[in-house]
Amino acid sequence: MTHDLDTAHLVALAAALGWASGVRLYLVVFLTGLAGALGWVTLPPGLHMLESPLVLGASAVLAAIEFVADKVPAVNAFWDGLHTLLRVPGGAVLAAGAFGGDQAQWTLVAALAGGALAATSHVAKTTTTASLAAFPEPVTHAGVSLVSDLSVPVMLWLALAHPAVFAPALVLVLACMVGVTVVLFRFLRALTRRLLGRPGLNS
Repeated sequence: MTHDLDTAHLVALAAALGWASGVRLYLVVFLTGLAGALGWVTLPPGLHMLESPLVLGASAVLAAIEFVADKVPAVNAFWDGLHTLLRVPGGAVLAAGAFGGDQAQWTLVAALAGGALAATSHVAKTTTTASLAAFPEPVTHAGVSLVSDLSVPVMLWLALAHPAVFAPALVLVLACMVGVTVVLFRFLRALTRRLLGRPGLNS
């Protein structure tokens, strides 16, 4: 059954697209386009292009590549660094597309918010990846990566099915991400000083 989106759903979808793009950009594009193509949801005009076979095929291939790359620590670090240039603007564009360009003010706000959410989640993911380099065994990397994989469809589903639940869930996730980023940044700074033979500082 097709699910038409009201304003609450559009706002939640824009936020979900922005946040999730910072974690798994290609998976976001594929899942959103697939939901529209299969008639599970009526996507706004600004996102209709995601339903095209070409975009679905390309995003599926790239999502599969990213899934594998994210499980290999050395490749993951390079992949995250490369996608710093893609995830934030990608999140902004997708979030803006939720309003289809018909509501200029909402589209601009969505683009700004989507970019900010993508930046927050991307920084948290990149910091986590860098910190995991201190743990050479592959199990930790794979486990954290799988959590990231699962978080994307869960958050997108919440935004579309239960926008009122999605809002506090997103706030909670963002708070956790900011906290984790701060803690891991301090860990990386202390580790770097130790490797360079410098004494740690309390500041």
